[in-house]
Amino acid sequence: MELGILASGDLGYNVVKKLIKSYKINFIASDSLSIKIINFSISSSIPIFVGNPRKNKLFNFLNNLSCDFIVSINYLFILEKEIINFPRFFSFNLHGSLLPKYRGRTPHVWAIINGEKETGITAHLIDSSVDSGDIIFQKKIKISNLDTGFSILKKFKNEYIMIINKVFDSFSLGKIKFKNQNNKKATYFPKRNKSDGRINWNWSKEKIYNWVRAQSYPYPGAFAFYYDKKITIDWVDIHFYNYDKDELNGKIVKIINNNPIIKTSNGLLRIKKIRDFETKLFKENSLIS
Repeated sequence: MELGILASGDLGYNVVKKLIKSYKINFIASDSLSIKIINFSISSSIPIFVGNPRKNKLFNFLNNLSCDFIVSINYLFILEKEIINFPRFFSFNLHGSLLPKYRGRTPHVWAIINGEKETGITAHLIDSSVDSGDIIFQKKIKISNLDTGFSILKKFKNEYIMIINKVFDSFSLGKIKFKNQNNKKATYFPKRNKSDGRINWNWSKEKIYNWVRAQSYPYPGAFAFYYDKKITIDWVDIHFYNYDKDELNGKIVKIINNNPIIKTSNGLLRIKKIRDFETKLFKENSLIS
């Protein structure tokens, strides 16, 4: 089988490295920040297109190239019809959720934020909309109480090649099936930016716990302000001391072993990991906003 690969980021890079061992890759498309993919393509003598593919830029690049399938892994751009229909058979994408739920960007992060107990990976046909094409295969993945966005992504890396192989095996055996998505059950979540991580201490302790772990290192991180200093918080845990319900949310009610205990709307959280800030600088009865 001859493939065209659309890939971005470390996830895309790790999958491409494995795919080349079993399949012929005729071209790769990526973005300018995916340096590992770009360097891999050059060192492997694979034609690569870098940048926004729209306005026929990628289509024109593919002149004199061909492929049986296009496989998209963590690719950043929406495709034009000419690219979707370019391969001999079909184009498909691997999306990090159990579609039709969690269409859009960083779905595994949103799943943790929303307290989900499972997520998954969906192989689906690419169409002109976002993550709405027919489902080919789905794999469920549990979310534990200790999972982070990054740990879920590592679980994804171990599954992507298996899923791609399963799609091609089913196709080769003539057993591949396509299932329409139920758009009435679809949910959509937007791209997350660094500025989206601010903690609201008026939230419940459970919501803040999920908010923090979903975005912890090496992701940009959840953050708050201690006086005028921005602090990025990588881990909190739920604390079970008695507390005064009338205290302000965000107040440091106690410090234990340099770990501040913070009042939330329904209980206490202990801050355990902070980037580039000495926890001994915290003082009781001050506020984190």
